[in-house]
Amino acid sequence: MTNGPVRPAAGSARRGDDAVLKAVQAALAAEHAAVYGYGVVGGRVGDDRLSEAREGYAAHRARRDALERMVRDLDGDPVAAAAAYALPFAVPDAAAAVRLAAELENRVAAVYADLVRIAEGPRRREAAGALREAAVRAVRWRGGGVAFPGLAERATPAASAAPSGGGANRL
Repeated sequence: MTNGPVRPAAGSARRGDDAVLKAVQAALAAEHAAVYGYGVVGGRVGDDRLSEAREGYAAHRARRDALERMVRDLDGDPVAAAAAYALPFAVPDAAAAVRLAAELENRVAAVYADLVRIAEGPRRREAAGALREAAVRAVRWRGGGVAFPGLAERATPAASAAPSGGGANRL
């Protein structure tokens, strides 16, 4: 019988760290795409929503930078941004820019929901805060909310039919 702390079996803590690192990297990749996407939104959105686009852009840049630090804290190399991303639909005007901003926020919320599921402690709190912020921005852009932001399995059929962005350089 030992009096010391109970330790997990060799390698089990590392597997958990690997899963968290993978989820943080996915969130970082989504933030890179959101920063890119908000560049498009800012270029097409009307003057009445330009400050909102700037705020979203700044928020995603700040989250991106924080996630890069988090990846390094987990002994990882932060995933780099792609040179360009394929948009989920054409953005020829202000109305499409507003739809794109809402879609960006939905996609970011989804990866943060994944991070909330897997992380613990301060990382979980940060991910939950980021999920909440993305959901609030999505409501503002869309003009209405969803019951379970970030959870594709709870989305309405119309929302789940949206492009999934499965490619590395897709928004």
